[in-house]
Amino acid sequence: MGKATKTPAKKATPKKAAPKKAAPKKATESKSINLKYTDKSAGQPELVEIFENIKKMMEPYNKKRSLVLHADKPSQAVLVSHKAVEIEGRKRDELWFVAALVQKGYVGFYYMPVYAHTDLKKEFSEAFVKALKGKACFHIKKNTPEMMADIKKAIKLGYQAYIDKGFI
Repeated sequence: MGKATKTPAKKATPKKAAPKKAAPKKATESKSINLKYTDKSAGQPELVEIFENIKKMMEPYNKKRSLVLHADKPSQAVLVSHKAVEIEGRKRDELWFVAALVQKGYVGFYYMPVYAHTDLKKEFSEAFVKALKGKACFHIKKNTPEMMADIKKAIKLGYQAYIDKGFI
């Protein structure tokens, strides 16, 4: 008979605790949105003033129809519709309307209605269109009355466009 070889005993793996279930949200709690973002306002006081002006323009639309203003961070404000909609066959539980974020060197004004109504750009001034980088992001670097009037007009036109499409 040959020698019996001992096999090393397997180490017991610790049992993982079952994940805790989150308590159901109360009807009065607002939905939160997920946005990975770091505050870039430090050392840019001129941009904070622009951001605050844009945020003030967004505030009248908070709680209008299905829009909710999420402004939990000091240099981030987002107006989101929490009405369930279907766009081109895709169901969405939330739909962003406009957002303002302090970025490095500019305030990003993100204007989502331009996706639904591409002809909205025709309503904007030449200076405002020049600030457009990409399809829906405006880089706002100057706090001029003309630029602020253009942003206010854009929000108003976008709001009406979203109503016309049934998004809010």
